[in-house]
Amino acid sequence: MQGIKSNVCGIEFGRNLIDDNLKWFCWLLDYLIELPPPHLQQESYIREVMRGAKAFTLTFYPTFSSRKKNRPLTLSGMNAAVRATVRVGIYTGAKVYFVHEGYQGLVDGGDNIRQATWESVSMMLQLGGTVIGSARCQDFRSKEGRAKAACNLVKLGITNLCVIGGDGSLTGANEFRNEWSELLQILLKAGRTILHKEAKRSSHLNIVGMVGSIDNDFCGTDMTIGTDSALHRIMEVVDAITTTAQSHQRAFILEVMGRHCGYLALVTALACGADWVFIPEMPPDEGWQDHLCRRLTYQRKIGNRLNVIIVAEGALDRHGKPITCDIIKNLVTKKLSFDTRATILGHVQRGGTPSAFDRILGSRMGVEAVMALLEATPDTPACVVSLSGNMAVRLPLMECVQVTKEVTKAMAEGRFEEAVKLRGNNINIAIMNVGAPCAGMNAAVRSAVRIGILQGHNMLAVHDGFDGLANGTIEPMTWGYVGGWTGKGGSNLGTKRSLPASMIEEISLNIAKFNIHALVIIGGFEAFLGGLELVTAREKYEELCIPLVVIPATVSNNVPGSDFSIGADTALNTITTTCDRIKQSAAGTKRRVFIIETMGGNCGYLATMAGLAAGADAAYIYEERFGIHDLETNVEHLLEKMKTTVKRGLILRNEKCNANYTTDFLFSLYSEEGKGVFDCRKNVLGHMQQGGTPTPFDRNFGTKMGAKAVLWLTDKLKESGRIFANTPDSACVLGMKKRATLFQPLSDLKEDTDFEHRIPKTQWWLKLRPILKILAKYKISLDTSETATMEHIQFHWILF
Repeated sequence: MQGIKSNVCGIEFGRNLIDDNLKWFCWLLDYLIELPPPHLQQESYIREVMRGAKAFTLTFYPTFSSRKKNRPLTLSGMNAAVRATVRVGIYTGAKVYFVHEGYQGLVDGGDNIRQATWESVSMMLQLGGTVIGSARCQDFRSKEGRAKAACNLVKLGITNLCVIGGDGSLTGANEFRNEWSELLQILLKAGRTILHKEAKRSSHLNIVGMVGSIDNDFCGTDMTIGTDSALHRIMEVVDAITTTAQSHQRAFILEVMGRHCGYLALVTALACGADWVFIPEMPPDEGWQDHLCRRLTYQRKIGNRLNVIIVAEGALDRHGKPITCDIIKNLVTKKLSFDTRATILGHVQRGGTPSAFDRILGSRMGVEAVMALLEATPDTPACVVSLSGNMAVRLPLMECVQVTKEVTKAMAEGRFEEAVKLRGNNINIAIMNVGAPCAGMNAAVRSAVRIGILQGHNMLAVHDGFDGLANGTIEPMTWGYVGGWTGKGGSNLGTKRSLPASMIEEISLNIAKFNIHALVIIGGFEAFLGGLELVTAREKYEELCIPLVVIPATVSNNVPGSDFSIGADTALNTITTTCDRIKQSAAGTKRRVFIIETMGGNCGYLATMAGLAAGADAAYIYEERFGIHDLETNVEHLLEKMKTTVKRGLILRNEKCNANYTTDFLFSLYSEEGKGVFDCRKNVLGHMQQGGTPTPFDRNFGTKMGAKAVLWLTDKLKESGRIFANTPDSACVLGMKKRATLFQPLSDLKEDTDFEHRIPKTQWWLKLRPILKILAKYKISLDTSETATMEHIQFHWILF
């Protein structure tokens, strides 16, 4: 694919980096520049791009009202939506009108409804609030007021409304649309208000909504316009407070907005590492006061100089009583005698410069809103443009409003668990370790759990592998459950090598019992085999038709579908460190050869790579056959080496490289053949290779793989809107292959697997074997047929 340029900011993207979405954004940039493009006056060009769409009139008005005090509200990001709607509307050949002062301007008419131009929305992206104003309107609540609004629209020939607001504003717009025909009849009967031809021309009204709310409380969209900017304002305050709190060892309590939605409070708490958060959807259990005090005291004992508590403005206890900053401040001050300060951020959260996210979101929503109106017919229901993941989607307006109202109703009635469910799909993801333990497993579990919680899922711990899944040793995991797991070796969940085939029925029953919707299996070759057995059993047990992902985690690095496994790097470092110490010992005694046995099953990855890292003279592995002649050559090589100044030798042997040439055999052979020249020692490293503190690579690799696995499962569960997965691509191995992390179906990997010896048929690291021998001073030829070739860097740059 060739590189493309945008006319706006001099943005150039190199080949292979452009996808359809990026092309669309470049198109969007071109048509949102400060001056109209020359081709705007080329009618034929417009018609070609819009595929013959008719020109239409469109009016845009932001309208907000607080349900608490019925006051008009504004937020950052609105102007981006206004700008995009105006310019894309003009681009399509529409007349676009501003309605100033919200619904009040619609009712009053006159100068409150003005035609927008390309230039009228220049230099407004960076401005907070709305440049066209917003106001509460009692008149619009009455049919008489709505009739006046209809009259003003009919006189101007406006039949398309683009509304930005919360559920109240959007509900009012939908009611206006549903009454449209009735309102026209009222105006016609009134006489001389509108003409029959005007009523015929404006016989129907199309409406599209965009959701604007810093609370992010509208069901059906992942993010509302204004929320991200509000988070920026909150974090700016938190960062500023943190410095003074550390200096004075204070406890700070911050109240953030959100009414009945705790999104702002929760995300703020996660971002700043708060000690406690109160949100309306999850009231604290009885005795929360003592729990909070114990938590704050513990944080001080471990050396933290400050405490941060985040409170959503609508936070309640289990009895429906408000939890306020003052209540918490008095509690902390009296019980702990901490120097405590309370801050209510208030309307500072609504102002300020819009964030980049809100500018982009507003622009995307504005464009999609215009497209929705272009495609609307008299039978098209009112829709709301929302964000699902990174995709702009259209949803029926009243469906979204209804679910949003159900949340508020559930909260008011104290049905908190139901309110949480209504916020989004409640997905239960189970995590288990299978096979031998290894360093990095816990990091993967921690990452998967916390990413899952951030996605709104319930995360379940399955103890002791498939045995635990069959026996029902399953419990929920919270954010704190996995605290501090990143640096811990082994498997905190417990792991066994048992396979599920012999207990499929029990496993399927527990999957149904615990309502498990997806499964993350972290482990070695047993995890791969277990995943295959679950997939095979899907035909008989419908409960097993759930998405599952296998994350390779084993010191052996023998799982098909991945070049690397979690834990292998830590084991390699353990082996290499041990070899370094052994070589140091040999340097003191002189003329000594050590034979080291490594783990890995039939896979020679550890022996080969440790041989390269530690400077071994030979590494025996199953994948590279060897016989008595090869052993004889190695002995002769060491005899010659002892004549030099380097009077030591290191031989590595994979534990299953050969059933007859065992470690004991090699020890005896080298001892006998080296008599008088060198002596020999053997060392079986054993299970020390599975333990130890994870290396930075395994911590980071585990964290990355755990997060990717849960995000992939989330996408899979959302694909069809229901949880039933029986296709091959719903059960995958997540692995690192060359330059990318890939999800490969388990069934597709069967052909590349040597099941008898539990290794992949093709292994990339075998190409490094000649290097090991060359570095040990063996005279061999090096295959250069697959060396790297020169490539141009894949780049993108931005000029402003």
